[in-house]
Amino acid sequence: MSFVWNSNQYEYRSGVWRCLSQAHRAHFDQFMREYQIVREAEGRRFTPDQLRRLPYGLQGDWAWAWNIRATGFEALLRHVVKPLAQAHPVLRILDLGAGPGWLAHRLAQRGWHAAAVDLLDNDWDGVAACQHYRVPVLPVQAAYDQLPFESRSIELVVYNASFHYAESFATVLAEGLRVLAPGGRLVILDSPLYPSAQTGQQMVAEREEDFLKRFGFRSDALKSQGFLTYSDLEQLGQKFGLRWRFYDPDYSLGWRLRPLRARLRGRRPPAQFRLIVA
Repeated sequence: MSFVWNSNQYEYRSGVWRCLSQAHRAHFDQFMREYQIVREAEGRRFTPDQLRRLPYGLQGDWAWAWNIRATGFEALLRHVVKPLAQAHPVLRILDLGAGPGWLAHRLAQRGWHAAAVDLLDNDWDGVAACQHYRVPVLPVQAAYDQLPFESRSIELVVYNASFHYAESFATVLAEGLRVLAPGGRLVILDSPLYPSAQTGQQMVAEREEDFLKRFGFRSDALKSQGFLTYSDLEQLGQKFGLRWRFYDPDYSLGWRLRPLRARLRGRRPPAQFRLIVA
């Protein structure tokens, strides 16, 4: 693969490049343990055959969620990846928050160089699952504020349903921009977006109460906001000199009617999931 990084300083073990510092490992330990408990309890274990089909063809309780992921992925291809590939014959892509690396896998199938980066390293919902793919994907365990890649070496950085976990949006975004090559693109995909912080905070409180009842913990080990607002993006754009473009994936009619149904039932507005491109 054509990634520019000093692999000699990292350990390759059990199918994963270990680029997580001891300090980061200690910091994220509780989050990683609790996150895996939740994922396994929710039935997120995938067989190798299921992994190779993601984000398509999944049946069962989580089929609706993967239909949303598939729609977002197709919007990413249409609005970002294919236009970018016309200017860059070789695309090096970081899938940040990769989980089992399904997005990196789909992009690697199309001939681009893709790295799956996540904190989780198991072989069913973490980056060690990349061993099940039939095209090369670079599996990396690393934190998003300390990426092991050289500056200005990546054409596309995708925060894959992960940017809202950042404890500091500015710190994580600065690191993503550091590795971004001239003319590259940075994408926030499948992060909950709200017009107001109050509504987002209500969502987080509801989720934490639900986790406390089901698992015995709130899953709040990270001091992250858990969502984005347009005000957050405006401030980040001003700080880093970015222009944001928003695209709305072609979700189903039922999905588009969610705000109306929530209003009629007296509930908080649901999150928006837009394709956000810098």
